[in-house]
Amino acid sequence: MIDTASPIVASPAVSPREERVGMLLVFLSALMWSFGGAIARFITVGDSWTVIFWRSVWAAAFLVCFMVWRDGWRGMLKLFRDMGLPGLAVGICFATASTAFVVALAYTTVANILLMQAGVPLLAALFAWALFRERVGVATWVAIAAVITGVAIMVSESLDGAVSPMGDGLALLIAVMFSVATVITRRFSGVMRTPENRRVMTVATCLGTMLAAGFAVSQASTLAVSGSDMGFLFAFGVVNLGLGLAFFATGARLIPAAIAALLGTFEPILGPIWVWLIHSEVPSGRTIIGGAVVVTALLVHIGLEFKRQARPERAGVTGVPSPN
Repeated sequence: MIDTASPIVASPAVSPREERVGMLLVFLSALMWSFGGAIARFITVGDSWTVIFWRSVWAAAFLVCFMVWRDGWRGMLKLFRDMGLPGLAVGICFATASTAFVVALAYTTVANILLMQAGVPLLAALFAWALFRERVGVATWVAIAAVITGVAIMVSESLDGAVSPMGDGLALLIAVMFSVATVITRRFSGVMRTPENRRVMTVATCLGTMLAAGFAVSQASTLAVSGSDMGFLFAFGVVNLGLGLAFFATGARLIPAAIAALLGTFEPILGPIWVWLIHSEVPSGRTIIGGAVVVTALLVHIGLEFKRQARPERAGVTGVPSPN
């Protein structure tokens, strides 16, 4: 949920050791993001808006500290000033997606949410073609069709009443928001880029957490939580969301975008496993089948990207990370 965000292109002057470090950091980012559902299942707060508020506050606080450490106060404020309307739009997309993620957890399984998100890069390609007539290759069309098929299999459970339509609807909204953020980032890459474009991704995500917290506080019935819940909310915001993004922003610049995308698939694969092992939440048969179709389509698509690494990479070709 991500997947928030700017295209990352590996530096041409990266040593093999730095590339290995980059791969480790990106894997750790996917690992941190995969814990989201398992952490959320420990929280006993009944009001989703209360959860959204505290998670967003803790995540925003961590990201502000991270950017101050990395860029200094002036550098951080300059990033906020320079990201422009495209950066604001990406922040809104992330705020919507992260909010929908928390609400969706009350209606559907973690597997259903995360596996739908696996197809974000391919859905983004579909949106870019529909809105801006960007060229889409035959192989990508096949992968897009497979993703739509996989999502349809998962959503079919809500059509016959097996699961809540609200849960599937919110899971789809998350995927759509991250896809839109990918298209915006690609379309306005010249506006959003800085000498190190990972910085724009971090500040747009930080803005998204602030927007989510601001809206949640107006909707929450109470902000009071128990000490144990606050501990899990801290982990939900700082470890799952903030630390995951810090790992990604630091490591993804050191490796090719296709490898970053490949390592990112560990999030939708591991997330349902943690919830199953810790909370005994077993995904339905259709979720497993549909999710397998989506993940397979994404892996095939990423595999084709490796073949194009000899050529200069086009911004945004692998989409954006989708932390929830």
